Amino acid sequence: MVFVLTNDDGIDAPGLAALHRAVQKAGLEAVVVAPQDHRSGCGHQVTTTQPIRVEQRDERAFAIAGTPADCVRLALSHLVPNVQWVLSGINSGGNLGADVYISGTVAAVREAALHRIPGIAFSHYRQGKREIDWDFASHLVQPLIQQLLAHAITPGGFWNVNLPHLQAGATKPDVVFCEPCTQPLPVAYRNEAEGFYYVGNYAERQRDPGGDVDVCFSGQISVTKLRL
Repeated sequence: MVFVLTNDDGIDAPGLAALHRAVQKAGLEAVVVAPQDHRSGCGHQVTTTQPIRVEQRDERAFAIAGTPADCVRLALSHLVPNVQWVLSGINSGGNLGADVYISGTVAAVREAALHRIPGIAFSHYRQGKREIDWDFASHLVQPLIQQLLAHAITPGGFWNVNLPHLQAGATKPDVVFCEPCTQPLPVAYRNEAEGFYYVGNYAERQRDPGGDVDVCFSGQISVTKLRL
């Protein structure tokens, strides 16, 4: 089984390294095809009017001068044509509820789903300016990969996983399969001479009871099954 690993934080991001470690410990074969630079929040943008440069870092790693969706397109069509799963992340920051429409992390697995390739997007909610323990995140993700591989998913479907931001020394959180929250992101702006500056507080977003935002903010791992 061949896996493509990608993200939207860039090929050198610690979250991608954490995901790679989890995949390797699970004994799975992986090829990294990830953006050369930070592409967070680019959504499902694709490059169609200019060339996309590819830098081969080694025989199993490619840095792409494009978006996460570009990475998956190139992986499936040229770089890793025998790919069977696409894993994206681990994103530094949550991708919960409405975030999935903005997220490049999620767009990567959505692009795979369009080609009937299953995938999992992994994100880590970040509380304030606290650092993320990427080793702990990798430890949490490893069994989740194996668990979700065992779950049947129909063509056009994909998984979205969000890890909570726990205090140091916390016990392993529960995994909760839930629905995506349907509430909007906070809409707040500061008006200055140059224009409007977004000042919405992510942590104060509304929650559907039992939805993925509620689950993750409550200290558990949220898992949602999404469809095209």
